[in-house]
Amino acid sequence: MSEAVLIVDDDPVQRRLLQAAVEKLGHTALLAENGREALGVLERTEQTPRTIVLDLMMPEMGGLEMLEHLNGDGTDIPVIVQTSRGSIDTAVEAMRAGAFDFIVKPVAPARLGAAIGNALKVRAMETRQRRSQKPAETASFEALATNSPSMARVMKLGEKAAASDIPVLIEGESGVGKELIARAIQAASARRRKPFVTVNCGAIPDTLVESILFGHDKGAFTGATEKRAGKFAEADTGTLFLDEIGDLPLDVQVKLLRAVQEGEIDPVGGRGTRKVDIRLVSATNQNLIERVKEGRFREDLFYRLNVFPIMVPPLRDRKEDIPLLVQAFIARFADSAASRVTGIARPALALLERYDWPGNIRQLENAVFRAVVLCETGVLDVADFPQIRAQVEGIDPYEAQFEAVTASPAEEAPAPGPRQETTDAATAAAPAERVQKGFIKALDGHDEIRPLEEIENDMIRLAIEHYGGQMSEVARRLGIGRSTLYRKLKDLGIDPTGRTRPNED
Repeated sequence: MSEAVLIVDDDPVQRRLLQAAVEKLGHTALLAENGREALGVLERTEQTPRTIVLDLMMPEMGGLEMLEHLNGDGTDIPVIVQTSRGSIDTAVEAMRAGAFDFIVKPVAPARLGAAIGNALKVRAMETRQRRSQKPAETASFEALATNSPSMARVMKLGEKAAASDIPVLIEGESGVGKELIARAIQAASARRRKPFVTVNCGAIPDTLVESILFGHDKGAFTGATEKRAGKFAEADTGTLFLDEIGDLPLDVQVKLLRAVQEGEIDPVGGRGTRKVDIRLVSATNQNLIERVKEGRFREDLFYRLNVFPIMVPPLRDRKEDIPLLVQAFIARFADSAASRVTGIARPALALLERYDWPGNIRQLENAVFRAVVLCETGVLDVADFPQIRAQVEGIDPYEAQFEAVTASPAEEAPAPGPRQETTDAATAAAPAERVQKGFIKALDGHDEIRPLEEIENDMIRLAIEHYGGQMSEVARRLGIGRSTLYRKLKDLGIDPTGRTRPNED
């Protein structure tokens, strides 16, 4: 199926090369010469791009600035950034800003195709996940994946809060699982079988907040063609969860205070009030006390909501939970992925534990989702977490160069004739005496033990040839990390095709 790919590059020659490569892959190419023009293309085009190939160094608006705009607008199109070998640090910065992948100039067509293919694969899986997603099941404190003492305290507070109907304020950074705690509180309360209604206050336009929360009568305002009950009425007898409550406008805060104090709501355009019986749980990633001091949050409402505060710690402060969370996410995503992933390798888990996770559990969930979708084996490895690896270990330009070479598929090369086969055989003759039919000689021509470095050289070459240049598989079979493999390749003077590189000295 043809998909649209937006190419953003100020170099007209590079744009044409990328356009030709994208169209050869069977996709439609949309073109822009800088970030500002690309944002305009996204607004105007009828065919929304499924992925973006973005140069980082451009006039007017560069790649990093465009990434910031995309993140600010909530655009979730996968972005593949282009970088040169001399600006790898910029690629790392782009990965931190949310880029899906990076490619090194000059771009090998097969490497570009692999990057676009992976982006489209993940996007398609995300779409299927959203379509098949069932309403969130009732959570429970027993079901929370944690080994953390700090989370044990959160769970203990939540169980105490569930015993009454007092308002609860859950504080914590974005992505720490505040809604999950709210659902667990409801599941442990007497309202467990009643409605649980969520409202993201930060995602509602200011002009609609009051109507969405309290409802409206027909004709109350332009466009109000029918009567709507509102979220408070929907949650009657159950629990109302107000997420990002610090974003509520001040005029709506006044009506919310009355609803909490009096237990009644006043629909927009209504002729009277309505009694509601709700359990209110609020959540925020902001410092509400500071917002009170700044005059952006009512002090009386703050104290009314903050009767029972619960602070959820960030993931970086409870990294002992990462193994449990990863396994839970693998179990959830593996059934829908093409490859049935069953676990994660220890080096990959160690990599995840070294990262600080500014996006907390939500970011970890997204990273595991991408890894499960793209994993070609039954176990997640370091190579399946390129964004995290780029931020923890950086990007090795030598490795990036190898990636571009090894991505070129064999079928793109012309079929060798008889003379070429002879030449290739002659080229491989140097190691042939030592490497034949999968065996490596331990003795040299003088019946002496060969140096370990020579044997290791042959073993690596044999593995590269045996697995067709698939470096992740080579590293896995040799029992070493990919970074270690690439360092050895460089030290031994071996290129990804298994041939010996000229000595740079």
